[in-house]
Amino acid sequence: MIEKLFPGTHHAEETIRRSIVKTISYRVVILILDFTAIYLFTGQMKVAVGFMIVSNVYTTIGYFFHERIWDKIKWGKIIYKKTDQ
Repeated sequence: MIEKLFPGTHHAEETIRRSIVKTISYRVVILILDFTAIYLFTGQMKVAVGFMIVSNVYTTIGYFFHERIWDKIKWGKIIYKKTDQ
């Protein structure tokens, strides 16, 4: 349904560079949210920073591979063919 609103805006495959940039930008947002939430709950700077660092190392790696795997799945993708003009 949404594809009809934005024809030609989907792609068939992401580059690794795009996946890396998306991963980094997403993790920056999550770092801020993680730190804020843990600091508000505990009131302890060291706990918030420690949690933020540890959790974001393994979740960043997980997110990157999640994105790469989903990019290989054809379900839900619309592949547009180039037209010569």
